[in-house]
Amino acid sequence: MARAEELAGCLEAVLGSRGNANRVFEILELLAGREEGEDEDVLCAARTCSRLFGALLERRELFVGPLPAEEASLADNYSAEDKYKIWMRHRYKDCVGCLAELMGHESFQVKELSMCTLMKFVELEAQYPLIKVEWKGTLTFPRELLKVVVDGLLPLHKDAALLISRFQEFMEYDDIRYFVTKAVTENIGQVMQRTKERPLPFYQQNVFSLISPINMPNKESDMVKFMVKQDNWEELKVSKLQAHKQAFERMWLSFLKHKLPTGLYKKVLVILHDSILPYMNEPTLMIDFLTVAYGIGGAISLLALNGLFILIHQHNLEYPDFYKKLYSLLDPSVYHVKYRARFFHLLDLFLSSSHLPAYLVAAFIKRLSRLALSAPPEALLMAIPFICNLFRRHPACRVLVHRPHGPQDMSEDPYIMEEEEPSKSKALESCLWEIQSLQNHYHPDVAKAAAVLSQSLSEMEDDISGLLELSGYELFDKEVKKKATDVPLEFEQIRGLFGKKNDIFAEHFTLD
Repeated sequence: MARAEELAGCLEAVLGSRGNANRVFEILELLAGREEGEDEDVLCAARTCSRLFGALLERRELFVGPLPAEEASLADNYSAEDKYKIWMRHRYKDCVGCLAELMGHESFQVKELSMCTLMKFVELEAQYPLIKVEWKGTLTFPRELLKVVVDGLLPLHKDAALLISRFQEFMEYDDIRYFVTKAVTENIGQVMQRTKERPLPFYQQNVFSLISPINMPNKESDMVKFMVKQDNWEELKVSKLQAHKQAFERMWLSFLKHKLPTGLYKKVLVILHDSILPYMNEPTLMIDFLTVAYGIGGAISLLALNGLFILIHQHNLEYPDFYKKLYSLLDPSVYHVKYRARFFHLLDLFLSSSHLPAYLVAAFIKRLSRLALSAPPEALLMAIPFICNLFRRHPACRVLVHRPHGPQDMSEDPYIMEEEEPSKSKALESCLWEIQSLQNHYHPDVAKAAAVLSQSLSEMEDDISGLLELSGYELFDKEVKKKATDVPLEFEQIRGLFGKKNDIFAEHFTLD
């Protein structure tokens, strides 16, 4: 309490008389405190600085224009008024420097207040610019001050997710979002150049946490929420949707051109089609990132192909190796991995066109069938209807089922499983002896599902959405809960224990 009263006295003295200006050092000294147990003092000092320099900005008592060095301001060519304003502007600069350092403080309260104070200064500087307007069209938004905040949100070796989530409320302003995207692009360039391109897991995760929630406007008329508007606002880039898209695109491209931690590739790819591609001027520029992501393998490769598929169908990207890369993802693990449901959902999407050549679809059917021989029952109950749907879409492939003198096992099969090129796999020369084998599967539901291919298929496709997430536990639980009715245990119904009707135990064991 005593410290708060002392700071309140300093504030009143500095704002009350320029003769007390030196007392600002008492506030700044406390703001720069680093000793343990002084967090409350630092918070009091930050609040005092907020009120002090907020008032000085509103009263226009800080020097406007390029700031001269403090020693140079003592020369006779500056008036007493200018000397005071230059001196006080330097104290404001010291305050901003301290607050920027405090954004890396151990205490979240201190970090949060420092960031909010700096953002208050951003708003006030936008209203009362410290940039000298020399011609119409000069941008007076305090970009450098906002960049200080962005730099503080992106430490190299600490997780700043909590502070970044607190900052997101400011990103609702269209002008703040625009200048933040430009500041992030600049920050990434400086940091990655300084660290010689090596992955920085904490830093890159912080960047992703900051830029991934960005909500871009769909049309220019949606851009109505600005922190501050200049007189000639309509003429500036910050009011144009095209400029926002360009800044957004550059930011993402600068982030994604560097090697990312493996887990981050997946996070980016999951939001790619909804939150990134629709707001880029040239979405096809993502081809390099998607190609690198495909090479990682597993679920990341699949998600990368999903991104490529969107570019091919919605943005006319030419990518002739797409189905070859998709075919190469079909290995024994596809029926066992935890992302199996997503894999088959996307595979269904990729093979949905009825214009795909028969040899290509036949190669997919054949490889899926071969891999099914070692798949668990829950996967087979999804895979067999999936294969049936492919036959419905592509009747030319039914030759695989209706080849009476085809191979009966692997030794006679002309299909080349190891061939990477679907066109050279000789799938159309084969038949589905694998599905015929599954008709003798130990699980009755699998045998029943496989038997469908021996009959005439209906024209209506099977809905496999409910089968994608089917697990072994659910399958077992379903079998356990089945209620047996009229199970034939004996040819003749039992009448009593050991054939004696009056046996004392007969009533407990009879099936009547």
